[in-house]
Amino acid sequence: MNASDYVTLGRSGLRVSPLCLGAMTFGTEWGLGVEEDASRAIFDRYIERGGNFVDTADGYNAGTSEVWTGKFIAERKLRDRVVLATKFTFSAEAGNPNAGGNGRKNIYRALQGSLRRLQTDYIDLYWLHAWDTATPIEEVVSTLNDLVREGKIRHYGFSNTPAWYVARAHTIAEKEAKERLIALQLEYSLVERNIEREHIPAAQQLGIGLCPWSPLASGFLSGKYKREGGTGRGEGRLETMKNSPNPVFHKFTEHNWRVLDALTSVAQQLGRTPSQVALKWVAT
Repeated sequence: MNASDYVTLGRSGLRVSPLCLGAMTFGTEWGLGVEEDASRAIFDRYIERGGNFVDTADGYNAGTSEVWTGKFIAERKLRDRVVLATKFTFSAEAGNPNAGGNGRKNIYRALQGSLRRLQTDYIDLYWLHAWDTATPIEEVVSTLNDLVREGKIRHYGFSNTPAWYVARAHTIAEKEAKERLIALQLEYSLVERNIEREHIPAAQQLGIGLCPWSPLASGFLSGKYKREGGTGRGEGRLETMKNSPNPVFHKFTEHNWRVLDALTSVAQQLGRTPSQVALKWVAT
């Protein structure tokens, strides 16, 4: 699989690399990322291999990810080449109830900030980062439709939302002749396969593209972590965040260790790394 083996994203004409460059770790504010020069080297290598699909979010490393991503694109004059994706939802100001969520007011606020940090006047793919459980789906679809019509975004998609919510959004857009979402961004890996029950069948039926996040399970499937009693150890975000209340980082389970054992065995038989096999499984 080559980064230049472009595919259309969902039922759209947007052509993207089969492997997207996630820029969440561009920046060091979270204590989990990389410095600017290293981030630029990652970006440059991806582009030089033919990649054209770069994904970030307004909140990644307190906005630094967007700033650096926009800077790297501008430095190489790649805006027309790169398919640029970013996200909204999470709060940007403590105590301000309208500085987060999926309401119209926050979507416009978030987009203006992202456009400024990314040094661009439009976003190719604008993601709803997470279901806020409160905003009516009609307001979300109407707002994103308006942004497409205004030329501020080209397409939109949903991340971390229930399958029923996706189906309802698609139905409303179809019924009212509004722009439909073209993609879903969901956690998917050899140790996290819950989307196979409802999200994948819904996406196949409705013609929605799938962009898995964390295909290496936050690095767990790379094999760099080792069992240690009832947990694990190793250098990386899972070690740093293993006491976090966020279940995304709770990968040191007996089930997952068994999956990793099987993955490691297959990788050895193929003469590949566990990371290569895990990524190939998700991609195909």
